[in-house]
Amino acid sequence: MPSFLRVLWPFLLLALPAMATDQAFPPTASGVSELKTLPAGVLLKSPGRGNYFEQADNLFMPLFRYISKHDIAMTSPVEARIDDAAMFFWVGEGQHAKVTGNEGTVEVQRVPERRVASRGAKSSYSRANFEKIRDELLSWLKTRPDVEAAGEPYAVYWHGPFTPWFLKRSEVHVPVRPRASTPAS
Repeated sequence: MPSFLRVLWPFLLLALPAMATDQAFPPTASGVSELKTLPAGVLLKSPGRGNYFEQADNLFMPLFRYISKHDIAMTSPVEARIDDAAMFFWVGEGQHAKVTGNEGTVEVQRVPERRVASRGAKSSYSRANFEKIRDELLSWLKTRPDVEAAGEPYAVYWHGPFTPWFLKRSEVHVPVRPRASTPAS
């Protein structure tokens, strides 16, 4: 990373909460588990290798360069795949025309409406906190007679890294599908 970016990096990250004006969907309240439908949309993906928490800085900059180059407004939240490291930025509905296609390591993905189980939290963005929230969500999901997991859990982060840990909001999502009914005996 060029030296001027090393100096600007902390200021860019401090500005992220102010830059992220649009929300792709409403957050889940801290300590609450719920089912919700995420809208169809356009996401920008920055893939990595290994663990998200070891790769987050490397995943962020390609996405930031892409939205800066194309004058795309920052939208929250950021989605994160944990064990197969990837970061996703939502592109606001009014910004879709500015997306020009894949560039460098950034991939454009169009996603359909998705149904997820979600658990909200207020805590720092760490692997331990992700795993705690994930386990609480999966336990809650097992009690639901109507839906079952249909994919891997992933993290959803609402704030930049310089937001104090006690103000950071996050969620864990698990894609769901209707539970197959069991035949009556």
